[in-house]
Amino acid sequence: MSDTDTAVDARPGAEDESPAAAAKPALDKGATQKGDAAEQPAQSEAAKPAGSTAAKPADPAGGTPAENATAGGGETRGAVLLRIARKAILPVTALIAVAAITAAIVLGLQLRDERKVDAAGDAALAAAKSYAVTLTSVDSNNLDAGFTAVLDGSTGEFRDMYTRSSGQLRQLLLENKATGKGTVLDAAVKSATETEVEVLLFIDQTVTNAASADPRVDRSRVEMTMRLVDGRWLASRVYLP
Repeated sequence: MSDTDTAVDARPGAEDESPAAAAKPALDKGATQKGDAAEQPAQSEAAKPAGSTAAKPADPAGGTPAENATAGGGETRGAVLLRIARKAILPVTALIAVAAITAAIVLGLQLRDERKVDAAGDAALAAAKSYAVTLTSVDSNNLDAGFTAVLDGSTGEFRDMYTRSSGQLRQLLLENKATGKGTVLDAAVKSATETEVEVLLFIDQTVTNAASADPRVDRSRVEMTMRLVDGRWLASRVYLP
């Protein structure tokens, strides 16, 4: 037996110690070192301020990604919809404005035309009333002046007809020494345009002749069409319905 063997045998309980038991202190030491190493990151995490995470990168803008995108020149969904709505509203607004202007112009033109027609009706009515008196007032002693006045106030169809019958009418008036005086009781515009107006007149004509010493009153309803010719309202048609 050597000195080494004697030393080993001399330790208390050396005979009970196995190789695994002898290696245990070394293993426990290694585990302790690993545990210390594992605790270091945890301690580092615990040392960080509350609310911070290592996974989030630092945000220099200091806001959410959507807010930063808007601040950096991007547009949110609401902003895009608002921009599209504004672009759509502009043409509609322009169309409404154009329609309003067009309606105003059309109404203005219609009002102007109505005023012109009303003015034409008034002028033609006055001319028709005056001409009706000329037409129904005759004097056998001064027929030429009466015939000239009737032709001067007529045109078209009526002028042609009166010209053709004036010779026979003259002879009849001279033979009967007839006279007549016309009075317009009432008159109104039946229809009108700017250049042609139809007038309805109610006329009393007081007639005297050689066969009857007492005057006789004839009442007539006359339809007269007045036409604008060279700035004058002339009778183009005279009709007794």
